[in-house]
Amino acid sequence: MESSIEQAGLAGILEKIKSGTRLSLEDGLQLYQCQDILALGYLADIVRYRKNGDNAYFIYNQHINYSNICTNLCKFCAFGKDKESSLAYEMSVEEVKEKVRQRLDEPITEIHMVGGIHPDLPFVYYLDILRGIKEVRPEVHIQAFTCVEIAHLADLAEKPVDETLEMLKEAGLGSIPGGGAEVFSPRIRKLTCEKKLSGHDWLEIAKIAHRNGLYTNATMLYGHIETYEERLEHLDALRCAQDETNGFLAFIPLAFHPKNTEMSEISGTSGINDLKNMAVARLMLDNFPHIKAYWVMLGPKLAQIALSFGADDMDGTVKEEVITHMAGAETEQAIGSGTLVRLIREAGRTPIERDTLYNIINRP
Repeated sequence: MESSIEQAGLAGILEKIKSGTRLSLEDGLQLYQCQDILALGYLADIVRYRKNGDNAYFIYNQHINYSNICTNLCKFCAFGKDKESSLAYEMSVEEVKEKVRQRLDEPITEIHMVGGIHPDLPFVYYLDILRGIKEVRPEVHIQAFTCVEIAHLADLAEKPVDETLEMLKEAGLGSIPGGGAEVFSPRIRKLTCEKKLSGHDWLEIAKIAHRNGLYTNATMLYGHIETYEERLEHLDALRCAQDETNGFLAFIPLAFHPKNTEMSEISGTSGINDLKNMAVARLMLDNFPHIKAYWVMLGPKLAQIALSFGADDMDGTVKEEVITHMAGAETEQAIGSGTLVRLIREAGRTPIERDTLYNIINRP
């Protein structure tokens, strides 16, 4: 394989990887421009194995999207709706609790909860849904509210972000998901999500969360109008933030789904694009412990292949996913834990059931 690496012009990068030397943005651009996808996978697999051996993780989790009413209305989003829309909805605290009750017979360890930037819901609503979930399922870990939502909640609470986070933690918040990062580039945000929290502020809130004892994830929405250089600037900003606080658990590349968005004229990502992005992320984010192949966006089969392109996690059972499916995803709403175990084993990896913080629960 190393002769193929040489033919692909990646011998210098291979030497850096072997020695543990950090890759530069120029190295990243060379990786993105490389046409030998198997060479990229080989390089990313070295780093994956170094960090996690042949373990591939999954979690038994449940998604709840409490409302799609949103003032941002980003052009790449099919989920967010104006409050006057016939497709708009919001759940009461009792309805959120009922969602949890419906699955009490399942061994769910994490509830993943996000929503839109709602113009009218008061701060106490968010505290009450956290308390309500804990009332129904006290032992569950709640991963909720993106950094964009946290900024909104701090405004509602009229408190600094760190004080707001303390209030949310007391109500039951366990960690923060990685959504809302999109692409940090000001150019991209001006063209696609002008009303959204800036990339700089997203990173600042993530770092405040880390300093206050909350782990978070990070994402990048790719495959629309961003350049390779803008992807790399995004990855480098995450890498620098991780150097500073070491609070990111996993990076999740999110493939753009164009259907029902204002950017529906753009084609969806290809499998090669998805695998290349996975591999480059694993190679550039040398200080991130985990790279996630989110099967909801990639599809189970490509997520399975991604386990050989740097990924070491397939996310989880999910149960009911709304955001990607409103943008035309054709994947299932849920996958059984047995199916995840089979997919991981077929990929030549060792399935590990984890909790949100990557503590091992079970080795099936």
